[in-house]
Amino acid sequence: MLLSSLARLHLPLEGNTSLEDFIKSSSATLVGPAYYSTSECSSFMTTSGDIGLGDFIKSSSATLIWSAYYCTSECSSSMTTSGMSASKRTTSSSTTATTGKLSTASTFMPSTVSGCSTDDYPEGGEILESPNLRIFTFAELKSACRGFRAETVLGEGGFGKVYKGWVDMNPAKGSTATVVAVKKLNPESVQGMEQWQSEVNFLGRISHPNLVKLLGYCMEDSELMLVYEFMAKGSLENHLFRRGAVYEPLSWSLRLKIVIGAARGLAFLHSSERQIIYRDFKASNILLDSHFNAKLSDFGLAKHGPDDGESHVTTRVMGTYGYAAPEYVSTGHLYVKSDVYGFGVVLLEMLCGLRALDPSRPSEKLNLVNWAKPLLADRRRLSQLMDSRLEGQYHARGAFHAAQLTLKCLSGEPKSRPSMKEVVEALEQIESMKSKSKSREARRDSPSMPRGRGNSPRSDSGRTNSRGR
Repeated sequence: MLLSSLARLHLPLEGNTSLEDFIKSSSATLVGPAYYSTSECSSFMTTSGDIGLGDFIKSSSATLIWSAYYCTSECSSSMTTSGMSASKRTTSSSTTATTGKLSTASTFMPSTVSGCSTDDYPEGGEILESPNLRIFTFAELKSACRGFRAETVLGEGGFGKVYKGWVDMNPAKGSTATVVAVKKLNPESVQGMEQWQSEVNFLGRISHPNLVKLLGYCMEDSELMLVYEFMAKGSLENHLFRRGAVYEPLSWSLRLKIVIGAARGLAFLHSSERQIIYRDFKASNILLDSHFNAKLSDFGLAKHGPDDGESHVTTRVMGTYGYAAPEYVSTGHLYVKSDVYGFGVVLLEMLCGLRALDPSRPSEKLNLVNWAKPLLADRRRLSQLMDSRLEGQYHARGAFHAAQLTLKCLSGEPKSRPSMKEVVEALEQIESMKSKSKSREARRDSPSMPRGRGNSPRSDSGRTNSRGR
C-alpha cells in the first residue's frame, strides 16, 4: 500500500465497498495523495493535503486506485482501504456508516507532528505524519531530463534508470533550476511498483542529514518516477572499486567520514518508535554529496521492525547476497541487527578495498567475509588485507579497532552484534585517534620546539606507511 505507515488500524474491505460505508464521520479528512480514475477518462486525478472528502470525489464512477488514508477528529489512528469504488457521488459532510472488520495490525506511528522534530532522534532527524512531497507531471520530468536522453543517465538497474535532471522547485519565486536525480521505473519490473510505494512510504516521511532527500514523485498511467536530491560524488561503491581519474582513491580520513555518516543514518532508522529495518545496506546504496557526506538511498526494501515483545519479523528473503545476514538468508527471520551485519560487510570493504563477492578472485577469496575474518582478528596480519590504494597511509591502531568493530558486526548471532548507536560511538572514537595523532605531529614539527638529538622529527609510532609494511 502506498502509505501504509500512516495506519495503525487496517480496515479490510472485500469486493466493492461504497465510499459512504467507509467514511467514519463527517470530520474525516484525506491524508496524503490518493488516485482516482473514472469511466469517462483513463487519466489520473490527484490531490494531496487535508481536504474534505466530499470535495474530492469527482464522479459517481470514481474508483480509488492503490490506497487512501483517512483520519478523524475522534481518533488519531488512521484507516486504510484499497480497491474501493464509490457507488454514489459523495458531497454531503454528514456521511456516516459502518466500519466493517477491524484488525489490530499495528504499523509505524510517528512520535512527532508534521514538520516537527524530537530529541529522541539523533543528529537533526525528524519523522513526518504524512509525506511532504511535490507531485510532478510526466511532461515536467521529461523536459527536466532532456527527453531522457542517454547522456543524462546516471545509473541503471533492474528497477530501471536514474537520470540527471534540472527542475524549478519554487517556480512562484522565480528560482533557478535545481539539479535532481530522477529514478524512472521500468514498467516491466515485477518488484517496481512495490518498491516505488515503499520509497514514498518511508523516505517521503523521514528526514535526516544522512538520508537522501526524496523531493517528489510522478505517477501517470504506467509511468512511475521518483525525484531525489542530486548527489554529486556518486556512490561509495564507485570510489572503492572503480579505477580512473574520476574516482581518486579515498584517504583513510575520508573513509572514516563516510562510514560514520552512513552509520548515523542507519542508527536514526533504528531509533524511531517503530524501528525501520533498511534491509539492503551496501556500498552502492551509500551516496556522497560534493563534500563526501554520506547519505543512504534506495528504501525500496525497507521494512518496519518487530512489534513490542517480538525479536524479529518473518518475511521473504530479499536484498543482496553477500551483504544479507546469515540468519535472514537461512530462515527469513529479519532482525534490526540484520542491518548491522550488512554494515559490517561495508566496513570490511572500506578496509580492504575489495567487493563482498567477486567471482574473478581465487576461490578461497571469493567470499570476502569468510576470507578476511581470520586476518581481522590478528593485529600482525591485518596489514595483509588493508587496501593497497591507501598506500599505507592510515592510523594503525585505528585500523585495528575498526577491524575489531567489523568482527563484532559480522557476528553470526544477531544478539552478539552491537547496536548502530554503539557502532557510531566506536567509529567516532576511532576518528578521534586520527585527530589526536595529527595534533601530536603538529606539536613535534612546530618551529618553537627545541630540536636536539632527542627531539628530531620522527613518524608517529601509531601510524604506518608503505615502507613499514
